[in-house]
Amino acid sequence: MSTTTGQRPMRADARRNYERLLAEAKESFLEHGADASLEEIARRAGVGIGTLYRHFPTRLALQEAVYREEMEQLAAKAYELAETSPPDEGIAAWILAIAEYSRTKRGLVQILKATIDLHSDQFISCHDQIETAAETILARAHAAGTARPDLRPCDLLRLAHALSVASERAPEDTELLLSFMLDGLRPRS
Repeated sequence: MSTTTGQRPMRADARRNYERLLAEAKESFLEHGADASLEEIARRAGVGIGTLYRHFPTRLALQEAVYREEMEQLAAKAYELAETSPPDEGIAAWILAIAEYSRTKRGLVQILKATIDLHSDQFISCHDQIETAAETILARAHAAGTARPDLRPCDLLRLAHALSVASERAPEDTELLLSFMLDGLRPRS
């Protein structure tokens, strides 16, 4: 993202501050919850509180930016895998990436979903972005005949979420559970 307001590109130093604030906010929300100290986030990012408020006028704006960045990264992973991996391997890797994200960031995701309006343009945009990424990676698998024709993008996302929940207490079983799941995604002969 080159702007915080959509008006003009950020200077390089402003961009660095923005990125440091987002990184520290992710960690702080994960460690301390939705009410993490904004002053502490600014301090850990090496900027003043005024800089934080210049980029994120409200706590909600910061939370939404964290959520948006997380979803953008997961979507980008799908597009990267669609370009660089065979279709069945791409789906497997993306499901694993989503499951790992959800498993390790479960607290953060729950916090952000609890504070962000699920009917807001921001949330809907993120949801649409992930759904489109799922459509892209799944379309390749459908075209190659490596995924069941009745498998939908929303199914793929639900399965990734299920894998994260199922492997939460036993992460060492994630690969095995994924292999069972992938067997079920393949077309029946």
